[in-house]
Amino acid sequence: MRYANIIPGVFLSRPNRFIAKVLVEGVEETVHVKNTGRCRELLVPGCQVWLERSDNPARKTLYDLVTVEKPLEGGGTKIVNMDSQAPNRLFAEWAAAGQFRPGLTLLRPETAWGRSRFDFYWEAAEKKGFVEVKGCTLEKGGWTYFPDAPTERGVKHLEELTQARAEGLEATVCFVIQMAGVDGFSPNDETHPAFGEALRKAAAGGVEVLAYECAVVPGEVNITRPVPCR
Repeated sequence: MRYANIIPGVFLSRPNRFIAKVLVEGVEETVHVKNTGRCRELLVPGCQVWLERSDNPARKTLYDLVTVEKPLEGGGTKIVNMDSQAPNRLFAEWAAAGQFRPGLTLLRPETAWGRSRFDFYWEAAEKKGFVEVKGCTLEKGGWTYFPDAPTERGVKHLEELTQARAEGLEATVCFVIQMAGVDGFSPNDETHPAFGEALRKAAAGGVEVLAYECAVVPGEVNITRPVPCR
C-alpha cells in the first residue's frame, strides 16, 4: 500500500482528536489526523511526522497525518503508520494476494451479520466466514497492545464473531500491527479489561486470532510476518 504526495513535517500539538498542528517547510499547518485514538505515545511535540497532501481543493485541511517517527525509551526511534484506514486496505491487498486463505473466490467488504457489520465476508471453496480487522499502534518495550482506548464497539464485534463461529461460519479477528520489529501482541487489559475478556472467550470459542506486523516507510506500508499472540 502506497501513499502519494508524502512530505515530512514536525509535530507541534493536537488541539483535538481530529486535527494537529504541524510545521511544514517552516510554516505551521493545521492537518487532519487519520486516527481518532489517543496516540499519546506517538504524537510527542517535536517528533518527525509524514503527511499526505490532498488533491481535493474543497477540503478544509490540505494534509493528512499518516506516519510518525516514534521516540523509543532508551533512545532511537521507530516508524509507525497511524492511519486508521490503512489496516483494512492492507488486509484486502494481503488476502487478494493469497496470503489469507488458499483458493479465495470472494472477499467482500462491509458485510452485515446479526447486530454487526464486519469488515470482510469471504468464500473459498466450501468454506465461508467473516473477518474483523483492527489496527494496532500501541507498543511498549517491543510488545504491542489493542485497544489504546476503551472500545465497546470492538467488544460487540468479538461477541458477534463468536456467535458466527458457533453457527458454523469461520470467524477471524486480525490485528494489523502498523510497525515492524515487534515481539508479539496482547489485548490491553489495563485500558479495557472487557475487550481482553471478550477476545479470550472468542479464541476459546474457535475464533481465529491473528496478528501481523508491517514493514513501514514514510510513503508505503505492507503486511509482512505473523507475530505471537498471548
